[in-house]
Amino acid sequence: MFLAPSALARLIASELRADRAEVVEARRLPGGAVREHWLVVAEICGGACAGRHRLVLRSDGQTPLGFGLDLVQEFALLRTVHGAGIPAPEPLLCCGDAAIIGKPFHLTRWVAGEADAERIVAAGPNDALAAQLGRALAAVHAIRPPRLDLSFLGAPPVDPAMALLAEYRRRLDAIGEKRPVAEWGLRWLARNLPAPAAPVLCHGDFRTGNYLVADGALAAILDWEFAGWGDPDSDLGWFCSRCWRFSELEREAGGIASRTALYGGYETEAGRRLDPRRLRFWEVMAALKWLVVALLQRDRFLKQGERSLDLALTGRRAAECEFELLRLTAGEPETRE
Repeated sequence: MFLAPSALARLIASELRADRAEVVEARRLPGGAVREHWLVVAEICGGACAGRHRLVLRSDGQTPLGFGLDLVQEFALLRTVHGAGIPAPEPLLCCGDAAIIGKPFHLTRWVAGEADAERIVAAGPNDALAAQLGRALAAVHAIRPPRLDLSFLGAPPVDPAMALLAEYRRRLDAIGEKRPVAEWGLRWLARNLPAPAAPVLCHGDFRTGNYLVADGALAAILDWEFAGWGDPDSDLGWFCSRCWRFSELEREAGGIASRTALYGGYETEAGRRLDPRRLRFWEVMAALKWLVVALLQRDRFLKQGERSLDLALTGRRAAECEFELLRLTAGEPETRE
């Protein structure tokens, strides 16, 4: 429950230039492995936004994952992508004052739709949705450096793949465990690096479960905290990873459709042909990335003390990631000496 709903109401009224506001409902929403989400229903009196509004409040979880954008940066990114016409929740206000609800947060407009990955996949194949997602992702990738409004993302890496390998090596070393399959994955990736692509804005966690579906169509792309400059094929490799198909393994595009549907939508909007070898590389990278994230999520439970069954179970999935690394690289020739 919010520590100060009246303070939140006053902030909403001030930011939206209303006479006054009242928070009539505040309810924790399910999902969110890194950040918390609340439905906030606000009654606004006076001004251009008068009326009852459903909003989403997003704040940090109990323990940090250790990387990604902070809430202020994520809010600034949302303003950029929403302003570019990309289907994303409309950002309304950002507050760094912990006195309002106990920690920093930002508010966006509620977007109706289904985000539960298992329900989306259970609805059956949806090539049209996959094509929409491909086109939307291409629109995200059309945002390129330099951008003053995204200066907080820093300078883009010269070679995004090499930069990620160095990052994952550092994090695995910090975890301090012997993980032979992770070492194999790092070696394979280092010896099969593709030529660097021009950096673009990448979502960083583009997958089923991080978008909303309404009436079978894309309503909004969610959860932008891992966005940054990178290789555009990294988002496609992550989306098609087996771990995000939710038991519908034959539907290789996020458990909802064929790769053909996703790639077709992307290529049409992006105006470029996708290279299967580059995409395969980024699927191997996705397996390594998910292994690192699974271990970090596990340690939020084991070492940081967050009592979450979801975090504990995610830690158990490290073995799945290692199996996937071996499956993807079995019999694959290494191309660099």
